[in-house]
Amino acid sequence: MENLDHFDCRILEELQRDAGQSQRALAERVGLSQNACWRRLKALEARGVIRNRTVVIDREKLGGSFIIFALIKTRHHSTDWLRKFRAHVSAIPEVIDFFRIGGEYDYLLKIVVNNMAGYDNVYKRLIENIELDTVTSYFAMEAIEEQRPLPLGRL
Repeated sequence: MENLDHFDCRILEELQRDAGQSQRALAERVGLSQNACWRRLKALEARGVIRNRTVVIDREKLGGSFIIFALIKTRHHSTDWLRKFRAHVSAIPEVIDFFRIGGEYDYLLKIVVNNMAGYDNVYKRLIENIELDTVTSYFAMEAIEEQRPLPLGRL
């Protein structure tokens, strides 16, 4: 775990809230001079704590109102199969989150599409040319909390 002080945590909290704010506004919000804030920001980036800065898009306004969580079980666990499977799933842009998990299933995918036909298309691409044992899908009815910031003081 990275060793972060109060100012580093404040910078990260503010950037999670709004990564597009000016450096001056960020410095004011965290209580540092602009130069000190910039140095800390660059250090967090150099250490890999900040990988990139993104924009949170309202997916529903762009037609991404259908969320599916797909659980996948496989009989294959070789390094070669895993490499092929990772590349296969990563090439499907509608899969926005992809995890290898423990328990009854091996993988969890979060898929965003605009309707059931969109999911059917993703499903067909998912099972194409790759052997899977089971694909079980759950459809989200409501996003109660989504893309929440990391709770920095509790990690």
